[in-house]
Amino acid sequence: MTLNQWSLPTAQINAVDEFNQGGHLIYSDNYIGAYVRGKTREEALEKFPEEIARYCRWLGLCADGMEFTVSVIQEKQSDLQICDADSDAIFRSEQLPLQMDEYETLRTLALKSAKDFEAQYQSIPNKNIPLVTARKTFYGEIPTSAEEMYLHTKNVNNYYFSEIGVPADNEPDIYTCRLRGFQTLEQQPDFLKNSVFDGSYGEQWSLRKVCRRFIWHDRIHAKAMFLPAAKQFKDADLSMPFFFAK
Repeated sequence: MTLNQWSLPTAQINAVDEFNQGGHLIYSDNYIGAYVRGKTREEALEKFPEEIARYCRWLGLCADGMEFTVSVIQEKQSDLQICDADSDAIFRSEQLPLQMDEYETLRTLALKSAKDFEAQYQSIPNKNIPLVTARKTFYGEIPTSAEEMYLHTKNVNNYYFSEIGVPADNEPDIYTCRLRGFQTLEQQPDFLKNSVFDGSYGEQWSLRKVCRRFIWHDRIHAKAMFLPAAKQFKDADLSMPFFFAK
């Protein structure tokens, strides 16, 4: 397994914009799982240099001083609650077949993300006190404690894998269940075809999309967990694998 595809950060960010009147959720197509949000496209895109710099530090790479150029290569107007990160877009690139080295890179990224999410969670001294104010979103009450955020993030494992026909579960921890899901996937002889599946709620899925969604979902909830935890536990030695600033 290798991350050689990311050994030299590129200054070109290819972006996919999923939007409606409530805002913009914009993904990087070539920094898998990186994303920005904003009320307008311009507001969101201005955040990409900082997001990609953090993403590169997460991978142990340096992007300091790079001048990034962003091109929106795909857009999708959505009826979902974009402001709460409800999303169903599938990228054109996510419908292409995979080579084994590409798959191994995506798998490595998704497993690293799970392991780092676990490390961040475990470093929080009190996992059960509320870190954010409760409110309702499209999926119900948001998770407010580190424990709730961890369980919410871990428990998409079965959902994401099942959307591409791979039986999976959510136990015992985020890394182990994700690893076991990939191992089950690899028993399918044609998994590199990256077939597109019509999944739940009319959403289309592929293996490429599952990998991207894992990394993105980890990042969005790692940030939601880390920033308030850093304020709550000022003297704690919190793990910061995703490099969200204190």
